[in-house]
Amino acid sequence: QLQLVESGGGLVQPGGSLRLSCAASGFTLDYYAVGWVRQAPGKEREGVLCINDSGGVTNYADSVKGRFTISRDNAKNTVYLQMNSLKPEDTAVYYCAVNSWCTQYYNDAYSFGSWGQGTQVTVSS
Repeated sequence: QLQLVESGGGLVQPGGSLRLSCAASGFTLDYYAVGWVRQAPGKEREGVLCINDSGGVTNYADSVKGRFTISRDNAKNTVYLQMNSLKPEDTAVYYCAVNSWCTQYYNDAYSFGSWGQGTQVTVSS
């Protein structure tokens, strides 16, 4: 069974850091682009970052530039989202998802084909 499982979410104070993990089972991530998408309460899903199979990164959200980084460890079949200098507006459910490539812009309909179940990130004092 092909599965993506996110972990690492939680409650953090403003200015803090979290590292999310996206682990794949049932298939290898080596040849896939992997992205992170978030959905805040009452808002549409928003693309965050995407990393292609060769390590190239596409940034979908100007609000995370300089604060969030995406990386992959193919040996562990895992992709990470390092989130620093977190703000209350980063509060959302964060999903990882895969596709054959990173689209130039995030489109909820076709940027990604398979999704994990999500992990909650709450930034609050």
